[in-house]
Amino acid sequence: MANDLLRIATNIQARRALHSLLAVNTRLAKHQYRLSTGKRINSAVDDSAGYAIAKELQARASGLKQALRNVGNAKNIIAIGEGGYEAQMEILQTIKDKVVQAADDAMDSGNRTAIGNEVNQMLAELDDIQEQTKWNGNSILTSGYNDFSFQVGASAGAALSVSFDASASNSVGSDGVDLSAISLGSSASASAAITTVDNAITSLAKSMQELGDYQMRLSSKENMLSVSITNTESIRSNFEDADFAKEQMEVLKLQIIQQTALSMFTQANASAQTVLSLFR
Repeated sequence: MANDLLRIATNIQARRALHSLLAVNTRLAKHQYRLSTGKRINSAVDDSAGYAIAKELQARASGLKQALRNVGNAKNIIAIGEGGYEAQMEILQTIKDKVVQAADDAMDSGNRTAIGNEVNQMLAELDDIQEQTKWNGNSILTSGYNDFSFQVGASAGAALSVSFDASASNSVGSDGVDLSAISLGSSASASAAITTVDNAITSLAKSMQELGDYQMRLSSKENMLSVSITNTESIRSNFEDADFAKEQMEVLKLQIIQQTALSMFTQANASAQTVLSLFR
């Protein structure tokens, strides 16, 4: 060690200073890269276990975000069906008024015929609403496209099944009450029609209640997914994201060491000049 300064062909001191300088540059570059990307782990070599955990959490968070969007789609589809039911309910309420009017003996046969024609038009409109309440070009209130399975979670099997009550022509509601047999030819038949319309209103109200229950469950899942996304991202951040205050502090420290190492490297190279004094 004492004679290293006299071995100018090798200059051990300069080599040691250079080694320290290169090591500091490597460490400094790593912290600067973290600051530029905002991540503590940029590749598996930085922290292999942390990298694997962070990627698993990232995949889960991504799945939860998509599930949240799926919940939004589900709520939109249900809202479309609910809108169709509401339009049908308004018509049923009007039909109820008409059959009550026809059941009154103050109406003659001509009046009842006119009321019956009006009711038939409204029944046709019920069918039109049922047919035109669509999602992706398919009617969701008729059989064949009324059952849905919404993926509302990031795990397999986390699905919510939703079924719309598919009704045949001139029928509505969960019980499929048939309105085609309504007759307003007499006060007695009109009185019987009142019961049929009341049953149809009750049946349709039951269908609307079921959709409300689905909406309530979806709102609950929406809140749960939002909380889960936040918590998952928080845990992933703890593993993967850089602490900017800490990284900046390390950069400042290493920059000082870098300048010192560079100065020592320069001095080590210059120290070989002392050997010339031996020849004076």
